[in-house]
Amino acid sequence: SAKDRATGNEQKITITSSSGLSKEEVEKIARDAEAHAAEDRRRREEVEARNRADSMVYNVEKMLKEHRSKISDADAANIEAAIAEVKKAMSEGGVERINAAADKLTQASHKLAEAMYRATAQQPGQGAGAQAKPEEAAKDNVVDAEFVDVDDKKA
Repeated sequence: SAKDRATGNEQKITITSSSGLSKEEVEKIARDAEAHAAEDRRRREEVEARNRADSMVYNVEKMLKEHRSKISDADAANIEAAIAEVKKAMSEGGVERINAAADKLTQASHKLAEAMYRATAQQPGQGAGAQAKPEEAAKDNVVDAEFVDVDDKKA
């Protein structure tokens, strides 16, 4: 209950169950859930496989678009064929088929990743690990000093 102090009005709310399922209805629902548990599990596995494959296709297509010039035409064709196979498997369904096609795409995309890393390795000093030269560090005018914390309240 709630009471408005300014006006003195009081309101009360009562919450009751509106479904009113009987014990038999609850048991029937539980039996139905158990009967369909295996089907639900298979469906969930397929949806998860489809989501993983879809994400992989998106990422590989994006990498291929950005780095196509770094790989041979034959490797690019293999990757595109693997992408098409994954899309076909996703449209036809089946966890095993989707996973097999996704594995082939993973193997095909390794060539692209190798080319990307090779290109990065050929450009040293441009990454986040680039260190300053020792003579540049000496020019920073860094002074070693010690400090003492003075507390004005101790006086």
